Amino acid sequence: MRVYNFAAGPATLPLEVLQEAQAQLLDWQASGMSVMEVSHRSKAFVAVAQAAEADLRELLAIPDNYKVLFLQGGATGMFAGIPLNLASAESSADYINTGQWSKKAIGEAKRFCKVNVLADMASSNYCTVPAASEIRPTAGAAYLHYTPNETIGGVEFDYVPQSGDTPLVADFSSTILSRPVDVARFGLIYAGAQKNIGPAGICIVIVRDDLVGKARPGTPLVWDFKAMADDGSMLNTPPTFGWYMAGLVFKWLKRQGGLEVIAARNRAKATLLYGAIDGSGYYANPVAKHCRSWMNVPFTIPDPALEKTFVAEAVAAGLKNLEGHRSVGGMRASIYNAMPIEGVQALVDFMKDFAQRHG
Repeated sequence: MRVYNFAAGPATLPLEVLQEAQAQLLDWQASGMSVMEVSHRSKAFVAVAQAAEADLRELLAIPDNYKVLFLQGGATGMFAGIPLNLASAESSADYINTGQWSKKAIGEAKRFCKVNVLADMASSNYCTVPAASEIRPTAGAAYLHYTPNETIGGVEFDYVPQSGDTPLVADFSSTILSRPVDVARFGLIYAGAQKNIGPAGICIVIVRDDLVGKARPGTPLVWDFKAMADDGSMLNTPPTFGWYMAGLVFKWLKRQGGLEVIAARNRAKATLLYGAIDGSGYYANPVAKHCRSWMNVPFTIPDPALEKTFVAEAVAAGLKNLEGHRSVGGMRASIYNAMPIEGVQALVDFMKDFAQRHG
């Protein structure tokens, strides 16, 4: 029986996409083989890869002067890949710290270049973002990096930082494809697949042409944006099944009506869940209201000793993976694109019942 899966990633996938993949799993395109058994160099799979890129370009309206790469190593791999490609060992890069994924990116970048932390939201316990006026890029910085949505803390920027002539770099792992975005405002966007794109295994990198071809000497070829772009992201064997599944998700998004429609759905889901939390007199969300995430909604209950009871009863009700991250506790509902509003309504109904019984 299918349940409502609120995991932060790997996350729920559209049922329609899973059924499509299931139907093709043993015999893909009448080949007598699974897509997982097809050579990445074959004409058939190259067509899949090209279609996936074309659909992603259409969904995000990616300008022609940007490369789209399908890489391995996840967003964590890009924590190193970005300074290796965009900064020299002697140069500096600007970072904004709004939570755990920002911290990880900063920690890795420090191994490869000088890091300037323009804003650190530790004083708020990482429950808000800096004011736009506080972001002042360092003269000569190679790039400015930020995390639009912190998966663990449920904090989301309500604006795009102004970076002037400094290339803006963003980890969109938890928010990509959840709404339209003006790609032209960024020098580089990257995102792990396992939330709104497909199964874990691929990292999408969208990088402006003028930032390609600058990898420092000694950069491994699999992290060299130019080397990967020149070989169609197939310098080494890519995760073909993940790429194929991403392509199916992109087509599903197009069938839904594109990102404007998806954005309206996501806004409605978030509004429903936050409304239930705020109006309950029992649950609480620690994040400043102007920067609450549409995708990841942490919440707490008055008695932490009841958290395990909440999670266990939720599982019995068909609502899974609501445990908060081990570093912060509480509960967290990730409501990515593939989570239907019916799932959010089921969670809200359960929360109301739990509060009445335990409040």
